[in-house]
Amino acid sequence: MTPASVRARPTAAPAAPGAVRRWVAPVALGVVLLLAVAISLTVGARSTSPGTVLTALLDPAALADPADAVVVRDLRGPRTVIGLLAGAALGLAGVVMQGVTRNPIADPGLLGVNAGAAFAVVLGISVVGIGSNAGLAAFALAGALVAASLIAVIATSARAGAAPAVLVVAGAAVTAGLTSLTTLVLLGDPGALDRYRLWTVGSLAGRDLELAGSLAPLQLVGAVVALALARALDALALGDDVARGLGFRPLPTRAAAIGAVVVLCGTATALAGPLVFVGLLGAHGARALVGGRHARLLPVAAMLGAALVVLADSLGRVVVPPGELEVGIVVAAAGAPLLIALVRSGRAAGL
Repeated sequence: MTPASVRARPTAAPAAPGAVRRWVAPVALGVVLLLAVAISLTVGARSTSPGTVLTALLDPAALADPADAVVVRDLRGPRTVIGLLAGAALGLAGVVMQGVTRNPIADPGLLGVNAGAAFAVVLGISVVGIGSNAGLAAFALAGALVAASLIAVIATSARAGAAPAVLVVAGAAVTAGLTSLTTLVLLGDPGALDRYRLWTVGSLAGRDLELAGSLAPLQLVGAVVALALARALDALALGDDVARGLGFRPLPTRAAAIGAVVVLCGTATALAGPLVFVGLLGAHGARALVGGRHARLLPVAAMLGAALVVLADSLGRVVVPPGELEVGIVVAAAGAPLLIALVRSGRAAGL
C-alpha cells in the first residue's frame, strides 16, 4: 500500500457532542435511579445501613434485629416500588400531554384527570363509604377515565376537531366544574373532608404491593401506547397539515395519546394521590438532556419522573424528624420555583 493511498483513506469522524450526550444522559439517569432506590431503602426515622438493607432483601432470617426486615421489606420497599411506578407514569404522561397539545407547560392534570379522580374519591368516601386504599384507588381511576372521556367528547364535538387549544379549554372547564362539585360535597360532610385531605396531599405511605401489582399491567399498556406514538407526536409538533403530509392522522393520534395519558396519570393518581409538577418537570428535564425527539424523550422522562418521586419521598422522611412530609408536599415545594424559573428563562416559549 502506497503512502498516497494511506493518506487518501477516510478517517472516522469524531462523535458529535449532541450524540454523546444522548447516550450518556440515559446511562447517568440509570445510575441516579439506582442511587435513589438505595437512598429510599436506607433513610428514614430508623437509620438502616446498606448492608442491612441487602440482608433484609436477600436473607431476612439472618438479621440480628427482625425489625429491620419489617422496615425494609414491609414499609420502605412497597413505597419505593409505588414511587417508581407513579413517577415513571407521570413522566411519560407529561411528555405525551405536551406533545399532543403543543403546550410547553401542559401537565397531565390539564385533561381533568386529577379533578375527576378527586371527585370520584370524595363520592366514594362520602356516599359509598369506601374505607380501603384499594377502594379509593379504584374510584380514583374510574373518575379519571370518566373526566377525560367527557373532555374528549366536548373537544371532538367542536368544529376544530379536538385541536390542541380546544382540548386545553375543555380540560380547564371540566376541571373547574368538578373542583366546584368536590368542594360542595366536602363542605356538607366534614368526615369525608378529614379523610380526603389525607389522600389529596399525595403520599406513598400506607400503600401495598398488591395495589401496585393490580395497576401495573394498565401502566404497561399506557407506556407501550405512548412509546408507539413517538413518531406521530414528532409529526404533530410540525402542525396538523405537515403531519397529514407525512402520513399521520392527527385525530386518531390525539385520541390514542389522550387514552395513554389517562391510563398513565389515572393509575399514578390511584397509587399515590394527585402529584403535581412531576410530569411537567420530567418532560422539560428530558428535553434539556436529549433534545426534542419523542423516541428519546419518553424513556428519559420516565426515569426522571421515577427518580424525582422516590427522592422527594426520601427527603420528606428526614426533614422533620421524627415525623415526615408527604411526597406531594415536597414535590410541590420543589416544582413551583422550578416552574417559575422555566417560564422566566424563556425556554418554555414553544415545543
